[in-house]
Amino acid sequence: MTEPQFLIPLWADLTAVGLGGVQGALFASGFQGQRRLDLLGVAIIGVVMGLGGGMIRDLLLNTTPVALQSDGYLITVTAAALVGMLLANLFQRLNAVIVALDAVAIGMFGALGTTKALALGLPLIPSVFVGACAAVGGGLLRDVFMGLPVAMMHVGSLYAVAAAVGCAVLAVLDLVGVAAVPAAITCIAVTAVIRVLAVAFDISLPEQRALYRRKVAVETSTIPIIRP
Repeated sequence: MTEPQFLIPLWADLTAVGLGGVQGALFASGFQGQRRLDLLGVAIIGVVMGLGGGMIRDLLLNTTPVALQSDGYLITVTAAALVGMLLANLFQRLNAVIVALDAVAIGMFGALGTTKALALGLPLIPSVFVGACAAVGGGLLRDVFMGLPVAMMHVGSLYAVAAAVGCAVLAVLDLVGVAAVPAAITCIAVTAVIRVLAVAFDISLPEQRALYRRKVAVETSTIPIIRP
């Protein structure tokens, strides 16, 4: 995959931005009490989440952020954030819809990030890294802006893992000669399936402390007991 042979379609990039904007606004709208946000705050979180992944992708690739090269990005993400605010009460009763939107958005940002990295000539592993950063970048900036613990750093439902696996699948498919579009679709599907299954069945990586306790228990069991 080379840059002249592959160009991220504008509609695909705008779709990912729009999904991120809706998801960010829905997330911010659900807070109450001390973290309750006004309409501007919710809109800002929607914009940050919609544009964050693409901005991080382009900064890692040392290219001018595409979101600043066209009016369409800011218009799309702002409109999406407004839709998320207006329909927050409806969507919050449809948890499955929110999970699905989140999963698809992660997959799209990961696919776009990985394909752009590959098009610019990056090796396989760095391309996967760029794609995974693009996938989780919006959520990371959202948590920073809201003063929350960064979600992907804590025990959760395979947020970053789903993105990394999907991006790795895309990179391997590209390596064996699969065309960019079907490879990207596969990446989105794999990421979304892992994310949805992780949420549905509460699957997560083991907690570090649990691993430490297990290691101590194993080591302790090998200590001989000397009886008087």
